[in-house]
Amino acid sequence: MGRVIAVANQKGGVGKTTTAVNLAAALALDGRTTLLVDLDPQASASTGVGSRGTAEGTVYEVLVEGRPASEVIRPTAIDRLHVLAATRDLVGAEIELVGASSREHRLHEGLATVRGRYEIVLIDCPPSLNLLTVNALRTADTVLIPLQCEYYALEGLTALLDTVGRVRDTLHPGLALEGLVLTMYDGRNSLARQVQDEVRAHFGDQVFRTVIPRNVRLSESPSHGLPVLLYDPTSRGASAYRALARELVGQLDRRTEGPHAEGVGQGP
Repeated sequence: MGRVIAVANQKGGVGKTTTAVNLAAALALDGRTTLLVDLDPQASASTGVGSRGTAEGTVYEVLVEGRPASEVIRPTAIDRLHVLAATRDLVGAEIELVGASSREHRLHEGLATVRGRYEIVLIDCPPSLNLLTVNALRTADTVLIPLQCEYYALEGLTALLDTVGRVRDTLHPGLALEGLVLTMYDGRNSLARQVQDEVRAHFGDQVFRTVIPRNVRLSESPSHGLPVLLYDPTSRGASAYRALARELVGQLDRRTEGPHAEGVGQGP
């Protein structure tokens, strides 16, 4: 059964979609069969892998119409990376799901038949704590939180961890924290260094060692419909996401070796 990881942060502009896209690409290029699920109505993750939703099907149809995910998952330019794409039609999904039965479980049910095909499933969540995010958290085994190295990012983190706790209590007792990854880091900025120190002091080993730097290539690559690992494989951004993928895989491998592996994945 594939490991499902929700990439979530209700604050926009923190590198959430950039992390989902490029981590998925790095995992696939490392030989891991990977599925990227775009659950954000902005559909930026779909754009980032060159696969905007079309008449062939989208995640909207899985959520609202109950269409099997196997019918709408599509390949990307990377052999082992597939995508369940989105369009802006997803904006209406939350409204349409309000009166639906099992509304919090739609994504979980839709992915149930395909999880076994992938080693890792990454869900790019919308930048809000809405019903789409709840669907992602209900489906996920763990939550990976990209955290921009700025003061306001710390304020939003508390709300997200509260939501994770509520979902764990009411819908999904097994939901855990995969970890926090620091993004948009500029070591020349004293505030960025201070935020990093505070986060590591508070969360300890639950913060990934890999830090994602500010890098212009990361900003440019989506406009070309490519992850940065294909757009500029030698860039600092590409190197950082390869390192993050290796760290994540090592973390997952240690967890399968025994329940006491380094205390990783404990809930917030």
